[in-house]
Amino acid sequence: MVLVQGITSTQINVRVEPSTASSVLGVIPADMLVEITGKDPGGNWWQIIYPHPQAVDGKGWVTAQYVTTTAIPDVPTIGGSEAGPTGGNVAVVQQQINVRSGPGTSFNSLGTLNPQDVVSLTGKDPNGAWLQINFPAGPEGRGWVNAAFVQAQGSENLPIIAESGLVVGTGTPTAVAPTPTVTVLPAREDGDSAESPLASVIFEPGGTQAFMYNGDLSSPQGDLEDWIAFKPSARFVFASLECNGSDGINVQLLENGLPGNTYIRCGAAMEEIVVDVSSNYLIHLQAVPSASTLQYTSYILTIKTRP
Repeated sequence: MVLVQGITSTQINVRVEPSTASSVLGVIPADMLVEITGKDPGGNWWQIIYPHPQAVDGKGWVTAQYVTTTAIPDVPTIGGSEAGPTGGNVAVVQQQINVRSGPGTSFNSLGTLNPQDVVSLTGKDPNGAWLQINFPAGPEGRGWVNAAFVQAQGSENLPIIAESGLVVGTGTPTAVAPTPTVTVLPAREDGDSAESPLASVIFEPGGTQAFMYNGDLSSPQGDLEDWIAFKPSARFVFASLECNGSDGINVQLLENGLPGNTYIRCGAAMEEIVVDVSSNYLIHLQAVPSASTLQYTSYILTIKTRP
């Protein structure tokens, strides 16, 4: 086996699998030599030699972005191929997404996955709209993600899993599934605040240039507000908000903690927003107050550095 050497550019976590949802084996300081033995299907994670009791075959995974190499490592792809990156019942995450305890936005969020994370697929719901994945923080080590936000091929062969958790078959059904009776539940309170936002993104010209977050709010019970932080890299950002449910969300942009006059509205065309690269920004999402009837809205917030 040919080993390729690299140098860490910053302190990085070593994980069991190529995903930020995977367990951390340890930490490697900056400016340390690592030996690369493989890569994930998307080429965003390196597999390295890392002797550890919990490391599979004495190897772990690190984010490729923070490892400097003299040339692109010529190493084998683990878990698929470059031509078919989702081979071997794995999928590549395309946007930042929530992992939920069941197949739908009404289920509790267990955590989030980041773009280019690789996840192992274990099943799907009867409609194929939600995929079950290995997720250590979830019940029985499982979680669910929206299939629209991952790159997955061959999912038609995954087991079909009912809400009870039982496997009821395989293959994508050809008949139209009956419309389920929907029970509206309050959004789970996540305890975020302006000081501790749900997500914090730093846009970089050579790095992150787009961000997507899907969440939910409700009133008068449940989670009433969400906070998202970002640091721009250019004079403009472009924002849009898709809402489902009561569409009862007010969204305001704060600059360095101070509210401004910029509002992002459900269903509106992508808006161009003038920003200052030296400032820090917060997006404050609030459920429209309701005195009695439960108002529930799920949303997808998108922020980009170019339209």
